[in-house]
Amino acid sequence: MTANIITASGARNPEPVLVLAEFETPKQLMSAAEKVRDGGFNHWDCHTPYPVHGLDQAMGVRPTLLPWVVLAAGATGCIGGLAMQWFMNATDLSILFIGYPYLVSGKPFWSIPANIPVAFELTILLSAFGAFFGMLIFNGLPRFHRPHFRSERFRRATDDRFFIAIDKRDRHFDPESNAAFLEGLGANSVEVIEE
Repeated sequence: MTANIITASGARNPEPVLVLAEFETPKQLMSAAEKVRDGGFNHWDCHTPYPVHGLDQAMGVRPTLLPWVVLAAGATGCIGGLAMQWFMNATDLSILFIGYPYLVSGKPFWSIPANIPVAFELTILLSAFGAFFGMLIFNGLPRFHRPHFRSERFRRATDDRFFIAIDKRDRHFDPESNAAFLEGLGANSVEVIEE
């Protein structure tokens, strides 16, 4: 079996950017993913129609930094909320704007329990922003086009097929040897996509 080459329409100097291999079962994909990981590849990915348990370990995916980003954003919200309320209520600057200390029902100018709701809300708000924007940044989104979409076979990735894609950014990227390597792992079809 030889690799099918898909070239972008209107390309003057087509350059290979992706090697895409199709597998029929999750078991084949898991076995191939372990071998690709052991082959030293760094810029590659698996595409499945549903979650395949254990695939992250088979790919050697490291834990993400996103929880630390969310923690830092939440801590910033909590500390910022408490500091904001302290500045607005307990500093002498509030006296400058009002003219006298604003005493409400004999309560102290600063107390933690009274200021928890605002600090809590800012913690939640900044944590949500940290999770949303951190996920976008770490995943390199938004991407409006991927070379994968030129493959007719890849449309089955959301139905009943499993794919491994090796990107041109990988230091081991060589279309011919990568295609032969993936064919040797039991791929049904291997495509080299050019741009």
